[in-house]
Amino acid sequence: MTQISDARAGKITPEMNAVAQKEQVDPAWLRDKIAEGRIVIPANRNHKGLVPCGVGERLLIKVNANIGTSSDKVDLEEELAKLEVSISAGADTVMDLSTGGDINLCRGRIIRKSSVPVGTVPIYQAVVETINQKGGLIELTVDKIFEVIENQAADGVDFITVHCGLTRAALETLKHQGRITDIVSRGGAFLTTWMLHHDRENPLYENYDRLLEIAGKYDVTLSLGDGLRPGCIADATDRAQIHELMTLGQLTKYAWEKDVQVMIEGPGHVPLNQIRANVLLQKQLCHHAPFYVLGPLVTDIAAGYDHVACAIGGAVAGEAGADFLCYVTPTEHLCLPSVQDVREGVIVTRIAAHAGDIARGHKLAIERDRNMSVARKNLDWAAQMKFAIDPEKARRLREENPPAEDDVCTMCGKFCAIKQVKEYFAKK
Repeated sequence: MTQISDARAGKITPEMNAVAQKEQVDPAWLRDKIAEGRIVIPANRNHKGLVPCGVGERLLIKVNANIGTSSDKVDLEEELAKLEVSISAGADTVMDLSTGGDINLCRGRIIRKSSVPVGTVPIYQAVVETINQKGGLIELTVDKIFEVIENQAADGVDFITVHCGLTRAALETLKHQGRITDIVSRGGAFLTTWMLHHDRENPLYENYDRLLEIAGKYDVTLSLGDGLRPGCIADATDRAQIHELMTLGQLTKYAWEKDVQVMIEGPGHVPLNQIRANVLLQKQLCHHAPFYVLGPLVTDIAAGYDHVACAIGGAVAGEAGADFLCYVTPTEHLCLPSVQDVREGVIVTRIAAHAGDIARGHKLAIERDRNMSVARKNLDWAAQMKFAIDPEKARRLREENPPAEDDVCTMCGKFCAIKQVKEYFAKK
């Protein structure tokens, strides 16, 4: 049984109850939205100690943090530290994107230590191990891909990115598109290389039933990946991207028929004026399945500050209806992030998610901002720290810059506007 099959049978699972309580929604309403495919609860039955979260329509916008080793840097303890800081900073999920060292060991340790859902991109491990064992990507076999998927699902991975919509027809569209950056998805590039060399269809598309069987067995949520997402502003919302999205819409309906939960991954690099259209297209073409966006980044020139470009796009996408934001760190496009980079990426993306929630009128987000406003009016610094999205940094900055008077800060000091007006009204 899966969350969606239970929902369709009228059952409210413990995971549904937990999410409903956290989100302050009616469990029966949540169950019905899961049955429709508009909300997912990524919760592999083998992930012990998981605190479930819901992703989708009318829930709080969720934030994902990517961690994992690379071929150039393998430090498992550092990746576990990134996991810890991701969760403490408020990430709702993490993805292990490891491509270096003992990938099975790294994933297993992360799953065992993670109280939040864990995602992966199985094609990474399948390709890395094939290259290490056989010397080249072209030696990858279909059985190897599904062996890795099954092993990761058995380990307890809650959701997997699978680039099932990157078909031969989509590549033909890309070929005639005339993109600047062609393919920037690592998984998409792996599959494209294999497909072109062997002159064959995408094995994840061709063997979709096999994928659904594994996903249903463990209740792994499919995150249908955007292998043809735009990698620069100039390539946004082109024919190749939309072709893939249309295919993902078809695959979504088929997955639902097999009682498998689905969410859709989205771009990428998109100018501000196209973000709303991208979200509306996804919702329409993919039958309102939850939308998981990488950013989108609203400019290509923010190297070192791509987390800011990502947050700007994420806030706009969230307001338009995106359900799930994948963070970007300050080191995006430059190097593997440090523990501090991961923390900063999570916080900045949470700000974007919260801004989107406010714009959508979510009562919990609005209530939190109102509580902060009241705390500021009252010059209640303890409450301000409580409601801040990053209490640790707020508290540190205040302690490093102690004011002459305890009830103000060093920005305005004794000329604090709130304090002056408060004292003036008290005299009246």
